Amino acid sequence: MPSFAFVPSLSARLPTRTALRPTALTPLRASSFTTTLSPRPVRRRPRPSFGPISSLASESDDSSISSPTNPFISRVWNLYVRLSTILTNLFPLWTVLAALSALWKPALYTWLTTPYFTLSLGVLMLSMGITLSVDDFRRVFRRFGAVAIGFMGCYMLMPGLALALAKMFNLSPDLAAGTILVGAVNGGQASNLCTYIANGNVALSVMMTTCTTLGAIVMTPLISKILIGAVVPVNAVGIAWSTIQVVLFPIALGMFLNRYANRAVRAVLPFSPVLGVVSTCLLVGSSVAQCAQPILQAGWNLQIPILLLHVVGGLLGYAVMAAAGYPEITRRTTAIETSMKSSAFGFLLATLHFGRYMVRVPAAVSVVWMALVGSTMAVIWRYIPVKANTKFDRSLANRSNPFSRLLNPSKPASK
Repeated sequence: MPSFAFVPSLSARLPTRTALRPTALTPLRASSFTTTLSPRPVRRRPRPSFGPISSLASESDDSSISSPTNPFISRVWNLYVRLSTILTNLFPLWTVLAALSALWKPALYTWLTTPYFTLSLGVLMLSMGITLSVDDFRRVFRRFGAVAIGFMGCYMLMPGLALALAKMFNLSPDLAAGTILVGAVNGGQASNLCTYIANGNVALSVMMTTCTTLGAIVMTPLISKILIGAVVPVNAVGIAWSTIQVVLFPIALGMFLNRYANRAVRAVLPFSPVLGVVSTCLLVGSSVAQCAQPILQAGWNLQIPILLLHVVGGLLGYAVMAAAGYPEITRRTTAIETSMKSSAFGFLLATLHFGRYMVRVPAAVSVVWMALVGSTMAVIWRYIPVKANTKFDRSLANRSNPFSRLLNPSKPASK
């Protein structure tokens, strides 16, 4: 935290003259020369953090991740930062490679059974929780309009679009139920990374992801009961309980640790991007491996509606924000947030609470198309400049979950 000291600030205001005239100069009045004593913050050098790694920047401190003092450890740390940045930025590529390897050799992921799958998803939610505080939820009310539109896009637009596509392509009841389930789950954490790449509003993306993730506790079972219940039997209570276990408990635990074990959390945070990418790739590989044969047999009759779900959903999210008069960066953020779903969570729910095997196949297909569509939008928008007078809020860029932690490790977070 900056320490405050009283530093004199000397200001002089002289009368301006546009041209020299032969008349006598106007005498300088005493009131034109003032000296004021005002407090100004004086920043001091940040203290060393817990362990050999310097602490991450918080929103109230512009300090960035600094290297350890030991030369050898410093070189190793800088190498890790560079490698983790590359690993994080290429996250969509690793997702596709994991899916392809699962289709090619499903046995690579047979060890990742349902208990381990659930644990990996819980670790991702925990990595979100350790970056959150009560203040983050207060910020939601400051941007309530944009967050509310994103929430409705996640739980109204996407389930309705999934239902329409399932009927349009005449999917079987099981595949239709799985497609609707993908539309009814929360937004995916990878949307924060894609928003950063697209020059969107990372802080808003984090808020939307957090709200839709917590909202899944009520909305996903409710939508499943209403829309899917007419197609296949649905255990809404079981879905709600699984959502509480996989989503609410890890996030609450993370917030508790962030509040009461902050020093330990700050020491772990630099490693969360790598952990997040590895966990996500394992989840993708396991999802695809368990449904490899049905995915190949389903063909384009299933691939096209799942692809359209993510593409059209993103375009509609952009159009709604444009119609509401929001700036370009908010439109991009909402488009990516609406398009990218937590397909791995949908796969887990389908595995646990739907007795029919084919219900989980659309979620396995979605994990691949979701990453491809989101990363494609991000790359395209990265090369389309935003108007210079548009405010770009990166206040949470170095605190978001879990992928954007080290995107700019050498620079302080801009306010």
